[in-house]
This record gives sequence, structure tokens and C-alpha cells, in this order.
Amino acid sequence: MIACTSYSCQVTSEDRTRLTKAAVVDQALKLADADGAEALTIRRLADQLGVTPMAIYWHFKNKEQLLSAVADHVMREVRPDVDPATPWDRRLRVMVEALLRVMRQHPSAPALLMAADKSGIEALNRATEAALELLGQAGFSLAEGFQLAASVLHDVIGLVEREPGRIPGMAPEQAAECHRQTWLALESLPADRYPLLVRLAAAMPDTPDVEGYYAFGLDLILAGVRALAAERSGLAGSGLPDSGPADAGLADSGPADAAGLSRPSASRRGWEARR
Repeated sequence: MIACTSYSCQVTSEDRTRLTKAAVVDQALKLADADGAEALTIRRLADQLGVTPMAIYWHFKNKEQLLSAVADHVMREVRPDVDPATPWDRRLRVMVEALLRVMRQHPSAPALLMAADKSGIEALNRATEAALELLGQAGFSLAEGFQLAASVLHDVIGLVEREPGRIPGMAPEQAAECHRQTWLALESLPADRYPLLVRLAAAMPDTPDVEGYYAFGLDLILAGVRALAAERSGLAGSGLPDSGPADAGLADSGPADAAGLSRPSASRRGWEARR
């Protein structure tokens, strides 16, 4: 029940009937993808839905709940088609590729995931459980699996945020010109002092190879996990001690929240609810 104040009574029975929780979440994601996660405010969302802000508060008691629901909606789109008969590293690649596809489809996803309170989000919990099970099969402890899952997720977020030719808040044409000017500036450096940078800049195309960028980035991330797994396997077979305890550093990383992300501290919330 919502107490009937002069403001909350603006939630009409018509608003409650036609505005579903799913509709609020769907429009919130569209707004964030179009204008950036920082543009997602209760008032602006209400304006786009043609309702009062209290109609949204009928479904979500605060901005934090809304962000968690939107993050859950995004993560539910990550549906890797994993064949359990394939090697663990191939299954890991399929999972990470599925995550990357969703991140690329929703430009606001990285910021939303970092801003939301991830505890209790079912889709993220399932992703974490699957990642820990898979990495356990590769020989990692639960603590190591947690740290790896967090690292991989943040690496994927970083890939999307640093996509060449893409600058948040800038039109694609402007971003492409900015990309071109950057390489021209490098190409104009003194060749006697920076011969490799000049050669690199001269060889770069005006249009960045986005697909090649993502393919190389994924290979780099997954090669690191495979190399670490091989190192762990070699140490186990040799009987030599590991370089450190499996739980090293875990005390500072926070609880193993969904998808390997610890709950953000107050300084990492990203942005606060604007009302």
C-alpha cells in the first residue's frame, strides 16, 4: 500500500491499469540506451510514459530498485548456447561472446550494471553460478573463479566503452572525425623520435575495424584465463606450491555478487537518483 498523500493520490486507477512494471523497465532501458544512463531519471521516464512520477513509484519504491530491474532485464538477454560436451575454454568463450553481444546492443548496459545494486538480481546470480561452476572445472578455486569472473566482466565492459570510433554523447560522424584527427596527429610526430608511432598511424584506416577490435580483445581476455589455468594445472602436477593463497585479496573485493561484481561502494555508485 502507498500512503495517500496529496502527491501520491496522483496515481490514478487508470495509470495502475495501463502501466505495468515490464513497460516501465522496457522504456527505462530505451531511454538509457538513447540518451545515456545518466539521463534516466524518474521524472523524465514518467514524461516519456505519459504518467506522473508516482505511477512509477507504484512499481519501484526508489531509483535503486528501478536500476536493478533494468540491469536484470539486460542480463536476461544473455543466453549463451553452451554445449556441455565441449572443452571448458570453448564454453567460456561462448558465454563471454553472448555477454559481449548484449553489451554492444545496449550502450547503457555498462553504466547501468555499475550503478545498480547487484545483490538479489536473479539473472546476475545465475550468471555468477554458471561462471563459478565452469571455472571450477578448469581447476580454479571458488575464490579464484570469483576474481576471474569479475575481471572478465569488467574487461568486456571496458571493450565496449573503448570501442574505436565511438565517443559517448557524440554523433557517429563527429566521433569518426575525432578518430581520424587522432591518427593524423600521431602521424605528424617527428619520425626520427617516434618512428614506430608514425608508421602505425600512417597504416591505420580512416574507418576503424570494429569487428577486428572485438575479436582481438576477446582473444586477449580468454588467452589470459587459459594461460592461468595451464599454470595452475602445471603447478598441481609438479607438487610445487602456488605463488599465493587462493583467497588472497578476496577480503577486499566484497561479497561474490552476481556476475562476479562486488556491490559498489558509495564512491562507485556512478550517479545518484535525480528527482
